[in-house]
Formats: sequence, C-alpha cells, structure tokens
Amino acid sequence: MANLTAAVLDPLLRADPMGPRITYYDDATGERIECSTVTLANWAAKTANLLRDELGAGPGTRIAVLLPAHWQTAAVLLGVWWIGAEVVLSGAADLALCTSDRLDEADDAVAGGEVAVLSLDPFGKPAPDLPIGVTDYATAVRVHGDQFSAEPRPGPALDGRSVDEVLSAASDSAAEAALTAGDRVMSSLPWSSADDVIANLLAVFVAGASLVQVANPDAAALQRRRTTEKVTKDLAH
Repeated sequence: MANLTAAVLDPLLRADPMGPRITYYDDATGERIECSTVTLANWAAKTANLLRDELGAGPGTRIAVLLPAHWQTAAVLLGVWWIGAEVVLSGAADLALCTSDRLDEADDAVAGGEVAVLSLDPFGKPAPDLPIGVTDYATAVRVHGDQFSAEPRPGPALDGRSVDEVLSAASDSAAEAALTAGDRVMSSLPWSSADDVIANLLAVFVAGASLVQVANPDAAALQRRRTTEKVTKDLAH
C-alpha cells in the first residue's frame, strides 16, 4: 500500500516544486498566503515530526483534525498521512489538532489524550490563553525538521478509508470535475467531512492542479481574483 502523502506530493514536487500549490485568502481579514509545493511539504514534514516524536503518533493512531479549510490544515493532513496515521473528522480519537474554539470538542474526542491547538495566525503567533497541558502547535512545530521519510506501512487514512480508497476517490473526483495539471482552481468549499477533503482538496492535488482557497468570500472581489490569480476552474457545490 502506498503512503498517501508520498503518493500526492511526490508527483507535484517533480512537476513544479516552486510554483504556487495552495493560495489562501481570508476576505474577512485581508489575509493572503501562498505556499509552493516545497513549502507545503516542509510544513507537512515538520508536522509529521511533531506528531511522531513529540506526541507519539504513528500507524494506526487516530488523529482528530478539527480545523477549517486553511493552508495550515492542508499541511496537517499531509503530516498525519506521512506518518501513516488516520485522520478522523468526527468521533473518538487518540489525539487532536484543533482551533481554540473547538477545544471542548477535541477534549471530548480524545478523552484525556494529547491536544494541540493551531492559532492559524499568518505570522505564526501562538494561540493565547491555552489550558495547562495543551500543546501550542505554532510554538512546538518550529523546532522540528522539515524533512520526513514516509511511513511505508500506513494504517487507515481517512475516517476508516484506506490509502488506496482515498486515492481512487480523489482521482474519480478530479475526473468528474475535469481537473487537469496546470489548472488553477478556486474554491470556498469546506473540508469538514471525508468526502469534502477528497473532493475539495485532494482531487485538486491528485490532478496536478493548484488551489486558491477563499475563506469568508467577498462576492465583489471574486471576479477580480479570478483574473489576478489566473483561475481556470471554480469548484462549486
């Protein structure tokens, strides 16, 4: 069985390591962050090292990812899959990564297990006022290396689905949306369920395309953004 992150990232790194792979906008704050494939891979590797070396995760570990559609969430997902662990989007888990507003949900999911909080701050500021015993992702991830060797024997990948099932579903979704390598895909769709993650994130990457992910979209700005970002396709419900 393939490693999901290696299967997704390796072709992208070969094809276009330095071009934009995910560009994130938040129209409520004016934030714009652009990540190349190399930058995304580096963040995923740092996350993988944090999960394995500091939080004790590995193949078979169930990791709750309680995060919005955001470039850092993409790095977290790829980091989880690199160590062969399973992303769970609801229900019981061994450890959790979440935003501060979902701490109660994370605590319920892990029942005493490790929790790391992401501030999602564009400048990497830590999450304020965290309870004792909760890991601040922004602080902890910095000290970890930005290279990682993929776990060759992964467990389930996404809410009980195997790596092969996820890759197959992502390929089917990419074909259904007629995504091709070189497409610049704009989306404001969520990554809240397994189907969302497959159709709204992984399908784009499996196709070899790049993603412009917009949070809190301002309808008045979208047409101008399509032009400036050279968008070729929109993902829609």
